[in-house]
Amino acid sequence: MEFYNKTDSDNKKTEFQITLVTGVYKNSYTVSGDDNTEVRAEITGNLQHKAETPLDYPTVGDKVCVQIFNNDFAVIHEIIPRKSALLRKMAGKKISMQLIAANVDTAFIIQSLDSDFNLRRIERYLAIVNEGNIQPVILLSKSDLISNDEIVNKISSILAFMPELKVFPFSNSTRYNFKSITDLFVTGKIYCLLGSSGVGKTTLINRLCGVDIFKTQTLRKIGKGRHTTTSRQLIYLANGSMIIDTPGMRELGIVNIQSGIENTFEEIAVLAKKCRFNNCSHTSEKGCAVLEALKQGKLPAERYENYIKMKKESDYYEMSYVEKRRKDRELGKFYRNVLKGNLKTKRW
Repeated sequence: MEFYNKTDSDNKKTEFQITLVTGVYKNSYTVSGDDNTEVRAEITGNLQHKAETPLDYPTVGDKVCVQIFNNDFAVIHEIIPRKSALLRKMAGKKISMQLIAANVDTAFIIQSLDSDFNLRRIERYLAIVNEGNIQPVILLSKSDLISNDEIVNKISSILAFMPELKVFPFSNSTRYNFKSITDLFVTGKIYCLLGSSGVGKTTLINRLCGVDIFKTQTLRKIGKGRHTTTSRQLIYLANGSMIIDTPGMRELGIVNIQSGIENTFEEIAVLAKKCRFNNCSHTSEKGCAVLEALKQGKLPAERYENYIKMKKESDYYEMSYVEKRRKDRELGKFYRNVLKGNLKTKRW
């Protein structure tokens, strides 16, 4: 754990520690204490006062400056600038962003090879991960439930337009391919698991830890997973790497992730450079290289449609979020002016 001293305006020195946020809960946090123990933590009133959006609050994986008292309570004073951030749109109709995790080096996108497998959803996860400047890896669980030929076909469908992706089929039940997965974890690096409920994220963590530290639940009869993980948590593995477990996501709304979309649909980005118009929307324009590739069958219709859908979502959210921020600033200015007016009246 790093230590440093900070001098305030009264020339008083205070010792701070730099540590990691390991858990995010409704009204509190946990941070890493001595010997990687978890310490309950709260943020200072000053940090809360300065926060303008959910992105200004700590999240799992954040490096933070704290004061720890008796190794059982901590106060978070500051968030160290993040090297990466995993974001999604807040669930529901709210025009707001949710910060899932920070400082993640690799995100494991998990889908099961049975009825949960959905190539379009994988593309959506990839766009979010790529936008966050995070390395994606695809893990396909429940390999024991389908034939080898089916596994090969599904992996091929992923790699068809994304050949550089790392894809690993595995089974929590038989432990098939576990060595390949454990070899991916490097000391000091932070990893996270993303995927729907019931794909085996929590079971995988238990296997990686070598002990059932988290409870799991069986699938419901309709084939949908139960939410076992209810909060984001960072777990230390034996080799010194760290892994973040996240709740299963019913909604995977996207924010302004234009670069993430371009990186995920790289072949479309390449085609777009050949379009007649620089601002081509790839929907109806003459001389559109993307539409021409679609017409010739070089670009699958489902992949094209997912690209257009995600691009529209991203554009719409960006406009809505900018408008919301403008209104919030105007409302805040109004409240401050009213407050100043009241204070002047009280002086008289």
